Amino acid sequence: MADAALVLKDVTKTFRESDGNLFNAVDTVNISVEKGEMVAFLGPSGCGKTTTLRMIAGFEIPTSGTITIAGKDMTNVPVNERAIGFVFQNYALFPHMTIYNNVGYGLKARGEKNIHDKIVNALKLVGLSGDENRYPSQLSGGEQQRVALARVIVMEPSLLLMDEPLSNLDAKLRIYMRTEIRRIQKSLGITCLYVTHDQSEALTVSDRIVVMSRGKVEQIGTPLEIYSKPSSTFVADFIGQANIISAKMQARIDNGKITASISAANTVTATWLGSDVPAQNADVFLVVRPENISVRDAGKTAIAATVQNSVFVGSHVEYDMLFDGKATIKASVDFKPDMQLYKNGDGVSLAFDESTALFLNK
Repeated sequence: MADAALVLKDVTKTFRESDGNLFNAVDTVNISVEKGEMVAFLGPSGCGKTTTLRMIAGFEIPTSGTITIAGKDMTNVPVNERAIGFVFQNYALFPHMTIYNNVGYGLKARGEKNIHDKIVNALKLVGLSGDENRYPSQLSGGEQQRVALARVIVMEPSLLLMDEPLSNLDAKLRIYMRTEIRRIQKSLGITCLYVTHDQSEALTVSDRIVVMSRGKVEQIGTPLEIYSKPSSTFVADFIGQANIISAKMQARIDNGKITASISAANTVTATWLGSDVPAQNADVFLVVRPENISVRDAGKTAIAATVQNSVFVGSHVEYDMLFDGKATIKASVDFKPDMQLYKNGDGVSLAFDESTALFLNK
């Protein structure tokens, strides 16, 4: 798109391993990011998300493909000429400088003179007004992260890149800081790319998510699209929890649905999200989220299963159940004081609204 903030076209990065073999850390990635959009790159370690971010920043040069920022080809442009802000995992604050001087360092290095108001406004935006004269050692981890963010914001970058910015914080502080980062990004309207392996962070902070695996883009979509309509079993299993159950194709139904058997006694009709509709008896996968499965006393009208494990975690009860003698099905049931709690070995019936399930290619 001509007015996009960032466009990656067929971007590939190849490295040579110690044994001399070549491998693609990033393989033919195509992405377009709109101005003011917050896009999260999500995937397991080694999937290529950080390498992609480093190429956008200019720390790495693509082996092939092009990187366009604000309509200009930046593929081979040096880091210092890209007008990009970068927030690292390590806060990288100067310990001998006050917070005020840490935030203003980049402006001074750039030769700007009247910088006081910019520094004060940046600190106000991240909630650190009044802390100008403190030193990094006097701040908590969350406060240091906000200083690092203010130091980037004050430079008014056209693009903000964040690489696992909350990885050094404890769980409760991570939840608070991801909300703060989203608030600041929205208030500034700045285009932001956010790399993480934490699915809850990606779902919380982003307008869209880029899911990567082995250097390739598996799916791009809104958090709701990625969660409710995964394009592959990898995405379904990586984003949240998912039951992925082997099934045999039985019949094609109108409105994009198929019927498939998950056991000799049970068939399911659900939306088909695979590519071409499979042939009769072809192998497919049924995908259904644990929170969409209800568990009740054994009966004849639902899927029979046996409880293998149950865990009470406060807000809900998690069950692992054996189905059809071989497959494990997980269920997450909201806790209520008067609810039936099942124990290991209990026979139960499982049920789910078929509108919450889908089928994917084997």
